[in-house]
Amino acid sequence: MRARGSVRPADLLRLGVFGLRTRPGRVVLSALGIAIGIAAMIAVVGISSSSKAKLDQVLDALGTNVLTVTQAQGFGAPEPLPTTALGSAQRQREVESAAAVGTVPDAAVYRNDHVPAPETKGIGVFAAWGDVPGVLGGGLASGRWIDDAHGAAPQVVLGAEAARSLGVDRVRADTRVWIGGQWVQVVGVLEPVELAADLDRQVFVPRGLAGQLGFDGAPTAVYTRVDPTRVAEARDILAGAIRPGAPQQVGVTRPSDALAAKNATDDSFTGLLVGIGGVALLVGGIGVANTMVITVLERRAEVGVRRALGARRRSIRDQFLVESLLLSFLGGLAGAVLGVAVTVVFAVTQGWPVALPVWAVVGGLGATVVIGGVSGIYPAARAARIPPTSALAAV
Repeated sequence: MRARGSVRPADLLRLGVFGLRTRPGRVVLSALGIAIGIAAMIAVVGISSSSKAKLDQVLDALGTNVLTVTQAQGFGAPEPLPTTALGSAQRQREVESAAAVGTVPDAAVYRNDHVPAPETKGIGVFAAWGDVPGVLGGGLASGRWIDDAHGAAPQVVLGAEAARSLGVDRVRADTRVWIGGQWVQVVGVLEPVELAADLDRQVFVPRGLAGQLGFDGAPTAVYTRVDPTRVAEARDILAGAIRPGAPQQVGVTRPSDALAAKNATDDSFTGLLVGIGGVALLVGGIGVANTMVITVLERRAEVGVRRALGARRRSIRDQFLVESLLLSFLGGLAGAVLGVAVTVVFAVTQGWPVALPVWAVVGGLGATVVIGGVSGIYPAARAARIPPTSALAAV
């Protein structure tokens, strides 16, 4: 049996809905602040998670067992790698496959022989040993990789960015470029190389042609794909194997670490955006509190009538608290739907997998309930303290 003046939960809910329906414009504007904050937080978390999922897919496809051997960077002029660097790396048990490239410093590539010499468009020329894209997990957008056999005809393969700069979209029988004062057949165009983005603006030539262009024979970088279970061991021994007397002059890095570092930077940026979403959410909560305070002032007469009819302070307080919770929940629900929609649309347009953590949506809705409760405590308590006599005087 209920105590006199008490209100059932279902009645409180109906009263809350009725209170919101009587002021639709103000309710929509107040809920919009909550919606923007929740949508921003969910979208940022969802887009960041989708980006990480795409990175994981890339790393799974490319592998994290690729090590790059280069000159050690430090004070003074770096010592070039020895001409035997590739062979030394291939002889290590931990190395499954290896390839190398070497800079041809004085060579330039042009679309035709009428282009002025200074207009190189930033395209470099690399001599290549072995299957460079194969070791790096890359692929060919068109054509084939260069034939490095002794006596092979002059030929080139274009990196993805180099091909775009030269206006070559695919390999045809008559596709040629002007290099070293001669026409050279283009036999392939690479897809973007995720693990070595600097190769995208390069043109690759066999060592025979590179020698004609002034190449000194020393590799600039040696790419190795090692046993996935022995990456750390391979990392430790490669420098000493390539330059036994001075391993400190050899640098060994793992390209996937750079992608992971980029992802960590994205995490920091994501934290900043989530913080901005939190500020928007706080502003929305203040809007809800302001709406409820004004609502209490406008409904003093209603409160007075209900108190005169025997309603308890607790019932009055609960009524306005329920309205505040409903207002915040509606804003949070709209924001959650909007945040999920933004995440899905953005991920799909970028070609990413959609990865939205459940905790982000649940946590966002939970935050709206907390904000609704906190925002409604003061207005609800103020409504409960209104004396029936002063309220009825306004009727």
